Amino acid sequence: MSVRIIKPGLLDTVQDAGRYGYQHLGINPGGAMDSIAMRIANALVGNMANEAVLEMHFPAAEMVFEATVLIALAGADFSASIDHKEVPLHHPVLVKQGAALKFIQKKKGSCVYLSVEGGFETMQWLGSSSTHLQVGAGGLEGRQLQKNDRLVLKKESNYLFAENHSFFEVLPWQAKVADFYSDGKIRCVAGNEFDLLNDASKKTLLATPFTISSSSNRMGYRLQGADLQTTVVKEMLSTAVTKGTIQLLPNGQLIVLMADHQTTGGYPRVGHIISTDISSLAQCGVGQTFHLQMITIEEAEYSTRTQEMNLQQLINACNFRLQQYLAL
Repeated sequence: MSVRIIKPGLLDTVQDAGRYGYQHLGINPGGAMDSIAMRIANALVGNMANEAVLEMHFPAAEMVFEATVLIALAGADFSASIDHKEVPLHHPVLVKQGAALKFIQKKKGSCVYLSVEGGFETMQWLGSSSTHLQVGAGGLEGRQLQKNDRLVLKKESNYLFAENHSFFEVLPWQAKVADFYSDGKIRCVAGNEFDLLNDASKKTLLATPFTISSSSNRMGYRLQGADLQTTVVKEMLSTAVTKGTIQLLPNGQLIVLMADHQTTGGYPRVGHIISTDISSLAQCGVGQTFHLQMITIEEAEYSTRTQEMNLQQLINACNFRLQQYLAL
């Protein structure tokens, strides 16, 4: 009763919402790069929002299902396919035992999430299943997935509604996700050291595009754009940083800290991506360009409340639809 990896991808790891409460000890939260896609994938199969999922980047893993299970894919579109037929995003999909899932082509986005009803059996560390690659803890032995790894399913279900003539069956509803993602502009609030920028750099920060560099990873997205300058050269003590912190590097370029960020940093914090838009940034790939838009703390808080309300409505709707298929 498992999902077996028959061909590993670029970076396939088990992730959940992360492990919080340990940053004062130097342990970063980690977790899913795109927490919205993770929550949507879980909602579609009736899981709790924080249930561990499989996060994949392209080229993504190929896998075979050794049990019949309800799954969902959310996030990036990597042209998922079973038996040469498209497996749609943002739908609950009943996958039959013996079906092989592969990803053919990267169409849009940077990371895709696979959820299974009931979740995977995982290694927990400090209350989280998220894979911490540096420590080697969480997920599956604290590492990315390899050939012949098995992700054991927590739950065995009998799906009486399953048809027998196809390797998979798409349930007749879809999560609408457009409102959860921004297009072209990533919103931020001013950071503690924003006023260290000179006037020209403040204008440049918001008026010119930034491109994600090839040296970006789960720790941080390095941005390529116009050089930014401070009014004075100031040596700073290392201080707290978090997911979404925008730091100004000594070469005048920016880096945005992402899921596997360090817990402290000594570079000026000129801004912070608002939590609502971190998932949008996470789905941007190398070479993709975007603009920053500065908003107020009050606007950021309103955006977060609205997003959480919309997510809860989606969860409620999924649970209602699943009642006719599952014993929830």
